[in-house]
Amino acid sequence: MATSTTAPSPDATNGVAEVGPGPLRARRRALIWALIIVASLIGLGSILTTWVQRQMLDEQSWKDASASLVADPEVREAVSIYVVDELYASVDVPAALAERLPPNLKPLAVSAAGALREPATNAVDRLLDGPRVQQLFVNASSLAQQKLVNVLENETGHGISTGDGVVTLDLSELVTEIGTQLGVSAPALDRIPPDTGVITVMESDQLSAAQAGVQAVRVGSTLLLVLVFALFALAIYLAPGQRRQTVRNIGCALVLVGLTVLVVRRLAGNYAIDALTQPASESAGRQAWLIGSEILGQIGWASIVYGMLTLAGAILAGPSAAATAVRRWIAPVLNQSPGLAAAVIGGVFLLLIAWGPTHALRTLWGIAVLGALVAIGVAALRRETLREFPAVASPVVAPMPPAAAPAGTDG
Repeated sequence: MATSTTAPSPDATNGVAEVGPGPLRARRRALIWALIIVASLIGLGSILTTWVQRQMLDEQSWKDASASLVADPEVREAVSIYVVDELYASVDVPAALAERLPPNLKPLAVSAAGALREPATNAVDRLLDGPRVQQLFVNASSLAQQKLVNVLENETGHGISTGDGVVTLDLSELVTEIGTQLGVSAPALDRIPPDTGVITVMESDQLSAAQAGVQAVRVGSTLLLVLVFALFALAIYLAPGQRRQTVRNIGCALVLVGLTVLVVRRLAGNYAIDALTQPASESAGRQAWLIGSEILGQIGWASIVYGMLTLAGAILAGPSAAATAVRRWIAPVLNQSPGLAAAVIGGVFLLLIAWGPTHALRTLWGIAVLGALVAIGVAALRRETLREFPAVASPVVAPMPPAAAPAGTDG
């Protein structure tokens, strides 16, 4: 009589064959790969929308970036040059100096004004290094961000109206403060035009497209992330007997997504710097881009880290000798003391939350999702160790041999 055998699945571990449904059909494998690829592409879009929302639409993140900008030496030098240029363009500096010079030295006012431009720039740089003047820059930048968000969301607030859709960064107060510190007379400062130091951020003809983009960012940053998780989960569900390999592939996909984000950050920065800055201010523009896209870089590195952890988990559940040795080493704790294992892993997770190296570990939804994934992974690992090393879970105690009777005694 013929006997039928079930082929072991490719997930055979430590010489023990896993009984599975056999190799996946080609169509299902293609579908699983398609789900992973689509989820990765959507993940890229989700990362970009999340960066825009956290960097441009979050007031505290904008303030932090503004403080980092004005504290950067190269950016501060560029701002100093701009402020001095605006001051010289708005104030008759030679005439202001002539008012303060003795009559016999008044003819030297023009030469003195030209000679003072570089020292004035250096003086402004030193002033911008002080907390009071830096706060003026942060306040002006924060006000521009509030106006930008209100215009983009078609709302009003903080005493700001949407107006005609023009958003500006007003550094006029900073120019006046610098002029006062440099000794320019009050009457001369009063004659400064009101639009001095005002930088246009967005024109009214850009309003409609920008508002539509913000609405898409608000909705997409959450929905796209949920869709990514759903597609990854569906790919795992459709791969019975091949789920470890699918999890491994998802980990690799997350790493590739993170690397792509970092490459996009560099290429986009190079393009923006070449297109928007002059050669003299290229270094400052590069620093401004690095500061403004810092959150994008953090998200990219977080994707790489999460992908590597996912990949490590898949490898740990695999058939390699090293993975088997690790499972054998941790089996006594997982099998016999699951409460202790849960306490240790929970303590490590709480330390990560307290550290907060990624944004997900600083939000309730991120902590909940990551905590659930860790719990699922640990539970799956314990099932594997119970299957591979059952003797560790149920130790057999050998009976004690009977004591030998003394010599010369009966029975």
